[in-house]
Amino acid sequence: MRILVVEDDRNLNRQLQEVLTGAGYVCDKAYDGEEGHFLGDTETYDAVILDIGLPAMDGISVLERWRRDGRAMPVLILTARDRWSDKVAGIDAGADDYVTKPFHVEEVLARVRALIRRAAGHASSEIHCGPLRLDTKASRVTLNGSPLKLTSHEYRLLDYLMHHKGQIVSRSELIEHLYDQDFDRDSNTVEVFVGRLRKKIGNDLIETVRGLGYRMQDAEASH
Repeated sequence: MRILVVEDDRNLNRQLQEVLTGAGYVCDKAYDGEEGHFLGDTETYDAVILDIGLPAMDGISVLERWRRDGRAMPVLILTARDRWSDKVAGIDAGADDYVTKPFHVEEVLARVRALIRRAAGHASSEIHCGPLRLDTKASRVTLNGSPLKLTSHEYRLLDYLMHHKGQIVSRSELIEHLYDQDFDRDSNTVEVFVGRLRKKIGNDLIETVRGLGYRMQDAEASH
């Protein structure tokens, strides 16, 4: 999963990135509204953390332009505690949730997890797929009740496929959501990680749809 953090306070931006990266997300960053708008307009994100008080272009304007141009990714806005009007303006502009400053970064992480789950149609913090269990809160995967040891790239790939289980996900979509903007993107790496995952979870759960991509079998739906 790929997150964009748009926050001009560089220390806070760094803290958010560290917590998100530690939870298994890939992060891109921007320090002003113009850069943030450009990234959100040209790259693909599973969620955006957007500060309201940004230089160059304020967060409300950034969000309004995204929504006007059809950008539908979940957006969590950061607002000042004493500016209730910012919260109203943010929600009216198309924000999905907000957090008031100062805050604990763990709260932001929890809200981001919830936004991503809801966007994918999942109400619980646990996603099941046959014998696989993905605990989004703990960033942990179990197979038949036993913890599964995964590399960061394997986890991100499985996380995305399980959030979108039953759907065909193309290689290009996986690349867009698994790697930051500076990564040397090569579709062959996706095939390598899929192969590694199949060795750990079995060959039946991840289906190759010829010419289209991959599909995580929705075991519950098949019964």
